[in-house]
Parts: sequence; C-alpha cells; structure tokens
Amino acid sequence: MIHERDTPNHPDRRGADLGDGRREPGMGPLAGLDFARRTPRRAAAPARRRWWPWLLACALLAAVLVVAFRKPLADWLWPQTRAQALRVQAAQALAQGRLTAADGSGARELYEAALAMDPDRDEARVGLGQVAEAALAQARVATAQDRFADAHASLRLARALSVPRADADAVAAALRKREAAHAGIPRLLAQAEAAREAGRLTGDDSAALPLYQRILALQPEDTRALEGREDALGELLQQARAKLREGKLAEATAAISAARDFDPGHVDLPDTQARLNEELDDVRGRAAADLRAGRLERAEERYRLLGEAGQQADADAGLQRVAAAWAHRAETLAADFRFAAADSALDRARALAPDAAGIPEAEHRIARARQAHARLGSQVPPRERARRVARLLDEAKQAEARGDLLDPPGDSAFDKLRAARAIAPDDPAMRKASARLLPAAKECFERGLRANNLGLARACFDARVVLETDAAALASARRRLAGRWLAIGDERLGAGELRGASAALASARALDPATPGLDDFDRRIRAATAPQR
Repeated sequence: MIHERDTPNHPDRRGADLGDGRREPGMGPLAGLDFARRTPRRAAAPARRRWWPWLLACALLAAVLVVAFRKPLADWLWPQTRAQALRVQAAQALAQGRLTAADGSGARELYEAALAMDPDRDEARVGLGQVAEAALAQARVATAQDRFADAHASLRLARALSVPRADADAVAAALRKREAAHAGIPRLLAQAEAAREAGRLTGDDSAALPLYQRILALQPEDTRALEGREDALGELLQQARAKLREGKLAEATAAISAARDFDPGHVDLPDTQARLNEELDDVRGRAAADLRAGRLERAEERYRLLGEAGQQADADAGLQRVAAAWAHRAETLAADFRFAAADSALDRARALAPDAAGIPEAEHRIARARQAHARLGSQVPPRERARRVARLLDEAKQAEARGDLLDPPGDSAFDKLRAARAIAPDDPAMRKASARLLPAAKECFERGLRANNLGLARACFDARVVLETDAAALASARRRLAGRWLAIGDERLGAGELRGASAALASARALDPATPGLDDFDRRIRAATAPQR
C-alpha cells in the first residue's frame, strides 16, 4: 500500500514552496525505512580463550614434573650441590666403618663419585686419605683377631688408596707372621718334603710345589722352603727332558709350563725350553716331509701331536694341507674308477677339514668320473666290451693323427682313451695306447709351462694322470705346476692385484697343498688384505 506522502506531488515529498522559486527541504518518503528494534550482535571471542584449558593443563604438568624430578634437575644445574651431598654421605659411611661396597654405598665409592663431579675441591681427596687410614686400621684389628681374609681385604684397599708403603708393609709383615703361626709352617714343610720324595711335584694343593708356594707366601725368606722349591723344580724339568726324549711332547710341554708358573727364573728353564723348541721344529719338519711323500696318515699324526703340545696354529694349518692332499688322492682314485677308495679318501679329507681347499673340486671330478663310468656301461658282456674298447682305441688313434689330443671335448684322443680305460682298465691294447700317447701328454705339459699357459698345462697334466703309471713323475709334475702358480701369484701381488694373487694361491693349493712356500705366500696375502689401522 502506497502512503499518501509517497506520491510525487505530496508537499512532504516535494518540499515546501516558498513562493520565490525556492523550495524548503523535505524528509522525503519514509516507507522504505525499517524502524524495528534490533538485538545487538556479540563480537566473536578471541581464539586464545578456547586454548586456556590446555595451557593450564600444561602448566600443571610442568609443575608436577619439576616437583618429581627436582633432585636430578638440581644435580644437573648445580653439580656442586650434588657433590656436597655425596661428601656428606661418604663421611657418614666412613664413620660407620663402611669403607667400600660393591653397590656404591661405601665411603670410597662415594668420595670418588664426589671427586668426579667436583674435581676442583680437595675435600673428597682428603676423605679418600681418611678411608685409606681406616682400612689400614681395620687390617691391624683383623690381624690381631686372626680374621686373615678380612685383614687381606682391608690391606688391599689401603694399598689401592695409596696408603704410605712403609705402613702397609708393616701390617703385611705382621699378618704373614700371624698366619704362619696359625698355619703350622713346620707341618707344611714336612708335608711338602714328603710329597717331593714321593714324586708328587704338581697336580693339587697337597703336591710339593703348591705347598712350597704357600709357605713362601707366608714366609718369603724361609730357607727350607726356598731350597725345597728349587729342588722340586729341578726334578720337574728333568722329568720334562725325559718326556722329550720319549717323544711325549704334550706331557713335556705341561711340565715346562708348570715350572715357569712357579719360578720363571729357574736356572734349568731356558735349556729345557730350547730342547722343547728343537723337538717341535723336528716334528714340523717330519710332518711336512710325510705330507710331501704322500704318507698322509703319518703326517696327520704328527700335526695332531703339535696341537697337543700347544702349537695349535701350526697343527690346524698342517691338518688343512693334509685334508687337501686326501682330496687330491680321491681325485686320482676316481680317475682310475676306484670309487670306493676315492670315497674313503674324500671322507678323510672332510673329517679333517670340511672347508679345506680342493674338496669341492674333488667332489666334482668324482661325480664326473661316476657319470662317465655309468655311460660306458661297465656291466656289458665281455665280447661287447672288447668290441667297444677296440672302437674307442681306433677313434683315439684317428684323433691323435689329426692332432686332436685334448680338443674337442669328448672326441679328443685323451677322452677316447679315458673312455676305453673305464671299460677295460687292464686291457693290453689300452695300455699300449696309453704308452704311445704319454710322450705327447708330457710334451704338451712342458709346452704349457714354457708358454706360461697354465690352463693348457693343467689340461695336459690331467691327461698325464690318465696315462702315467709313475707316481713319482706325476708328483714332480704336480709340484712344478703348483710352483708356477705361486710365481704367477707373486707377480700379481707385487702389482697390487690382490684378487689375482688369491686366485693363483687357490690354484696352487688345489694342485699340491704341500708346495714349498705356500704358507708363506698365504701369510703375505693376508697381510696385504688386512685392514689398515
């Protein structure tokens, strides 16, 4: 509904006409105005008012933590305060006679803790001196009361805290005198002499030397005990020399070690030790000689003897070489299709040293020999066997005529001959063919060595193993090839090629574990590959 005053011609809208062309200002239309009462809008609360409960909780938690951990915090912020508290506790422990304690509550431990926290103050050092004097006093009292264990403990504490040496020695002398009076020195001397006459020099506390040692701990200047111990040690070392002559190195070593424990300065000890060293060197030499000669059982026995005599490092290294030699013997036996003996030799190698060099290669070669033997069919009738041998020997001769001694694999002269040998190892024709091809195998081996082609030399050597019947000649060829590998390894090591040197060492050891210089070269490689400090 339009109000009358809102019309265009209403006086209130148009303004008053003053008659001279001017108009009085009017209020204009009022219909568009809103005069309803409004509720005032509240301003939003600041964000911080919403967080004040959390701030209050954090403040309360901080207060609780400060109260709960006020002591560690105070120790951290003011270490002098903690050191003072420790000195007070140490003084209380000293007054109560608790000079030391494993749980740290003794006067010594508390003073030392205070000194560590506050090293610039002298109170803790003075306190430790008082603890030392108190320990010495306790040692005197314990000695007078025949509490010898307590006396020794207190005396050790006093010496550890640097009590004057003269005072400590005086208490120690009184303690020994008191102990000697209670121990019955004459009775102990009689027991020691009786044990020495009976030949019981060592073994338990009732033997001669332990008894003399006990007496001298109580009375270091006792003449009878000193002379008795000297005589007993002389007899013990004499027994050791007799054991050496009998080859009983372990017993001799034990006797010499016992003599050294009782008196490392005995006059007979250096000579007896020198004799022991000579015997040990002799056993090492004999063991190495047995290994080179293939006397593996004897070599193993001698290396075990070294281990029993306390030379465990030498024994372990020697047994490793013996195990490798057993593995090589297993290879040779398998090449002759003597599988039972080959398995036995390989078992010996594994028993001595499962990780010995040459065992994996021996296992591989034995497996190949078994496969070849199975393919050839050793159980065929004699007539068929003879026919197959004749055919293989003819094929070997044709391969030889072509110059195919080693290659191609499977069709070479040596491979054909090896196959014939698997079928009939004692066939006269096979032996004749072996004798004919052996010079070619030897010449091939020498050619490989001259050209430094050790792969060819090894292949020709394997052929010689099939053809050769002279064990000494095979051993010599094996040693030469292993030595050449060592020479190659030495060149590689000199050039800084550690991986090549290690590979050459492995090849030499796989060929002949008894090669001279093998252990020395092994030590050089270890030294070169050891981490630098």
